[in-house]
Amino acid sequence: MADALIHPSAVIEPGAQIGAGVRIGPFCVVGPKVRLADGVELKSHVVVTGDTSVGEGTVIFPFASIGEVPQDLKFKGEDVRLQIGARNRIREYVTMNPGTAGGGSITTVGDDGLFMASSHVGHDCRIGDRVILANSVAIAGHCVLEDDVIVGGLSGVHQWVRIGRGAMIGAVTMVTADVIPYGLVQGPRGHLDGLNLIGLKRRGATRSDIAALRSLLGDLGRGSFRDTARTRAEAQVTGMERDVLDFILGPSDRSFLAPKPE
Repeated sequence: MADALIHPSAVIEPGAQIGAGVRIGPFCVVGPKVRLADGVELKSHVVVTGDTSVGEGTVIFPFASIGEVPQDLKFKGEDVRLQIGARNRIREYVTMNPGTAGGGSITTVGDDGLFMASSHVGHDCRIGDRVILANSVAIAGHCVLEDDVIVGGLSGVHQWVRIGRGAMIGAVTMVTADVIPYGLVQGPRGHLDGLNLIGLKRRGATRSDIAALRSLLGDLGRGSFRDTARTRAEAQVTGMERDVLDFILGPSDRSFLAPKPE
């Protein structure tokens, strides 16, 4: 606990590993298997429990519950983990659960994410780097959110769904199937509604990159996603097109988003 600043009212259970420069505010509870890396800050009234590691420089705001047992009736107390990366901002009332034996026993969260108030990361999820979950977003168990995904407020993501890198989910959207990289999905029952153009431009995509992705989406919309993707994958495509094709042809436990209804 070298150089750590811990409020007298905080409860740090024996066995917890506290890095240098950690700040733990009033009425926080840190469990015996928790590892807080250098520079982590728990504002106040934060609970971090279970076999949970929190990466360097992450800040957790009041009333967050991190590492409590999964919300899965099949969970019977197995050894499971939650691994959170560096420099995340985890806001008020956020919940993050560890894995389950049936899903690999670990939930992982990458670096530099923003998890706004009351958002939830379920068991066995894999969350990439620079992911943003807006207020009251719920990510169900076994989901994969790749790097740079943004999910708008009050949205839900069904269990087993994958969301590809750079995709954006509009507010108040229910996502029930996979979302291709750089896609834009919105609506009460989400459907693919084009490209995340703002996100692409922020990532430095060129006009030719965007034109190629639009052409690919047009081809995909005219037939089976997988059959069309296999045909296109035989061509020498690179970059962002390749990201989309590799995603579609990769393993999935759910069907892809159907075309938007007329």
